[in-house]
Amino acid sequence: MFVPSRVFSAATIGLDSEVVEVEVDVLSGGLHQFTIVGLADTSIKESRDRVSSAIKNSGFKPPHQCGRITVNLAPADLPKISPIYDLPIAIGFLTATNQLDFDFSKKIFAGELALDGKVRAVQGILPIALMAKEKGFEEIYIPNENAREASVVKGIKIIPIGSLFQISNHLIGDEIVSEFPPAEIEDLFLDYKSEYDMADVKGQQQAKRALEIAAAGGHNIILNGPPGSGKSMLAKTMVSILPRLTMKEALEATKIFSISGKLSKNNPLVLERPFRSPHHSASAVSLVGGGTYPRPGEISLSHRGVLFLDEFAEFPKNVMESLRQPLEDGVITVSRARGTLQFPAQFILVAAMNPCPCGNATDPGKLCSCTPAQISKYQRKISGPILDRIDLQIEVPRLDFDKLDSEIKGESSVSIRKKVESARKIQADRFSNLPIITNSEMGAKQVRKFCVLDDECKSLLRSAVSSMGLSARSYFRLIKIARTIADLDGIDDIKKGHIAEAVQYRFKTDL
Repeated sequence: MFVPSRVFSAATIGLDSEVVEVEVDVLSGGLHQFTIVGLADTSIKESRDRVSSAIKNSGFKPPHQCGRITVNLAPADLPKISPIYDLPIAIGFLTATNQLDFDFSKKIFAGELALDGKVRAVQGILPIALMAKEKGFEEIYIPNENAREASVVKGIKIIPIGSLFQISNHLIGDEIVSEFPPAEIEDLFLDYKSEYDMADVKGQQQAKRALEIAAAGGHNIILNGPPGSGKSMLAKTMVSILPRLTMKEALEATKIFSISGKLSKNNPLVLERPFRSPHHSASAVSLVGGGTYPRPGEISLSHRGVLFLDEFAEFPKNVMESLRQPLEDGVITVSRARGTLQFPAQFILVAAMNPCPCGNATDPGKLCSCTPAQISKYQRKISGPILDRIDLQIEVPRLDFDKLDSEIKGESSVSIRKKVESARKIQADRFSNLPIITNSEMGAKQVRKFCVLDDECKSLLRSAVSSMGLSARSYFRLIKIARTIADLDGIDDIKKGHIAEAVQYRFKTDL
């Protein structure tokens, strides 16, 4: 007489996980049938073949000798994707057919099975481990390859599994598998040395200063200049001056990379600020995320880091316009027929573009071959609403021979990072009771509270708004830039000089 069994697994929806109960019922006698229900996708429905072969090849009585088998993944209205249910289905079957007996109450299982019974790695283990700890589970059974990723979660036993036979022996007490040791997280956050350094960039002092401000306050920036002026090099140095990730930020980034299957096998945590640089032929879905079961796109993969869009004007219009919401809100909402998901997208946008199709419109040393109509059409590819959301707009001129040949090195990334971290520390204290981290995330209410302006500042702002025709959004962004400049100077109050410097980063004659 077979009694229905139950074991626990998990489903990942967006960046969060929910407990899934894997129920297995076996009806002996009659024709063999293996049915999986509970809103499972194709990869899970194919589990019956993988599970059957894995059980047989592990030396157990296979499903085809046990009559009718029904597997229910509850709750039934929660979408289930990926083959992580292979292992819990196999364990549930062995329990239901009395081939295995153990206490399942505080254990959670996840893993894909090979036909020979080996357990293969799966995606999204970190959110599952975090959820398991929160829900009071004591042990999590996962593939060997995923153990390092889960080990950053303390307070729950990580049991690395290599095969179905091994986990069966462990559960009945014949051959105990050692717990995977918790990661010493503090040791992981070593000083990260970027491949690029600000000191290696010749000249371009204004652009470097603008990048420093962008890094300190989390502001978006666009670099406009002729080919070969150093725009891409400057953008790549951005990560080297950003402050080190906090533990909270590292976990956020790691969850996104884990779900996307992009987490390094050598490091259980994302230890450096993400730097994503999609090609200008990228589709809107690859940028914002999506699919039948939505996955994070490049926007979310750059969360708490840098999204670098080189040749900005060459991106398709619909791709550029898809940046509007995440640049404003810091989240990306992906809506599909099966539901709506939100992914975090608090990134610094660094865009680079040429001033015209040939690239020489702003180069005094070369003749531009473009007509005024061509230049205007090219520049209009960047819509007003998108440009309005970019705080700092910088000209990057071509360098002359003397600057290129100069042996004088500029300020290093390490030195700039120290100033950026000091400014970020001021912001962390300022926003300690708010769900924001940087000045760029302030709303109108926070701007009024933390950016008090004297009469001189207001007068200068009035002139700037009037002469430059700034929108309300640009007005508030100007103030936030000035707030960041004051933080870099270590000054509590915004001064007229801070407003004046902020204004020069907003004005562009050619866009």
